[in-house]
Amino acid sequence: MTIQVLPANQPETFYRGAGRIAGFRNVPAAPDRPEDWVGSVTTRFGLGPSGLSTLSDGRLLADAIAADPHWWLGPQRADPGVLVKLLDAGQRLPLHVHPDRRFATAHLASPYGKTEAWVILSARPDAYVHLGFARDVSADELAGWVTGQQTGQMLAATNRVPVSAGDAILCPAGLPHAIGDGILLVEVQEPTDFSVLLEYEEFGLADGHLGLGYDLALGCVDRSRWTPQRLDQLRGGRQLLPEAADEFFTAHRLSGGDRLRQGFSVLVAVAGEGSVAGEWDDLPVRQGDTLLVPYAAGPLRLDGTVEVIRLAPPER
Repeated sequence: MTIQVLPANQPETFYRGAGRIAGFRNVPAAPDRPEDWVGSVTTRFGLGPSGLSTLSDGRLLADAIAADPHWWLGPQRADPGVLVKLLDAGQRLPLHVHPDRRFATAHLASPYGKTEAWVILSARPDAYVHLGFARDVSADELAGWVTGQQTGQMLAATNRVPVSAGDAILCPAGLPHAIGDGILLVEVQEPTDFSVLLEYEEFGLADGHLGLGYDLALGCVDRSRWTPQRLDQLRGGRQLLPEAADEFFTAHRLSGGDRLRQGFSVLVAVAGEGSVAGEWDDLPVRQGDTLLVPYAAGPLRLDGTVEVIRLAPPER
């Protein structure tokens, strides 16, 4: 066997979950921890090794990849290039922003920023996300909101976007956003834990500027107006995600009868049951399973009623 069936990997964080990850998965999961980092070689910001995935043989995935990158990643990759999470919002998350690659290279010693995308698995009635400012916001106005922790004014200036199960939304680096409560989603992102928190006091945190100070950190925020037409461009058409995501990661919804191209990827089974098979593997898979597929697995096929989301680095 080459494909790895992954246990839950749920680092501590500052916001509440609601037990949805435990309900979704078929393996033990901590009901009070709202994130599951799937196939992760990324650590929580300033809190490593928290966040790293462990394989069934006890090795850290990061160490296994370092020992044999070609087997895991193939001939053209030096690192996985993506981080996948399950996220269970038991409360509204704080309004925050992720830096882009240019800002991260200049100020955070990383070639990756944190563009991300969400695939909604379940959502309460009237669920929503805050996404982008609904009007242009000046630098001084934003700084004043953050300094004074004027949460109401910040949120009132954003777009409140309804979401429901099946939706997929790209969230570019720089875009202010906050996931509302009552949502379980799959998130795919660049492999960092960089977040500039515009809200922090109400979440019991002292600050959220990545150690840069807010004078510098707020420079990564997109303060421009996001109209409904611009927001529509963040949703996929025939593809799960819009073409703008292709530079950062790929996400495909697949079902029994489909074939999977060779390459490093994470599979999240979102419905049904069946199997995933190839030259070296023939594994049962059902809703809630998370699988790590190395390059060495070769091409694969899905059988049965299972539906999966395949998440992978950009195609080259």
